Amino acid sequence: MLENYVPILVFLLLGLIFGIAPIAMAYMLGPQRPDDAKLSPYECGFEAFEDSRMKFDVRFYLVAILFIIFDLEIAFMFPWAVVLEELGVYGFWVMFVFLAILVVGFAYEWKRGAMEWD
Repeated sequence: MLENYVPILVFLLLGLIFGIAPIAMAYMLGPQRPDDAKLSPYECGFEAFEDSRMKFDVRFYLVAILFIIFDLEIAFMFPWAVVLEELGVYGFWVMFVFLAILVVGFAYEWKRGAMEWD
């Protein structure tokens, strides 16, 4: 029974070796000459000027929701379009309801001002 798991164990060991070996070799063979520029924090070419735990503007979240709305819409419409003939009228109306829910989310985004960057 355990011999069935030997290929999985070999696969895991080879994966670990091929994953860790290049990192270890780069660490051992690479030059170790750190300086102030390499050790300094990087944020768009200049030093951070505020706390990293500051609150984000709600528009960032609204844009993320907007992306999810459009991403979901497209991701579900491709397979739906492929099998639309098999689904028939029921499948058409189910997708119609789904798109209506997404339009409500889009209207909410629009009303909250996610499209405007003042």
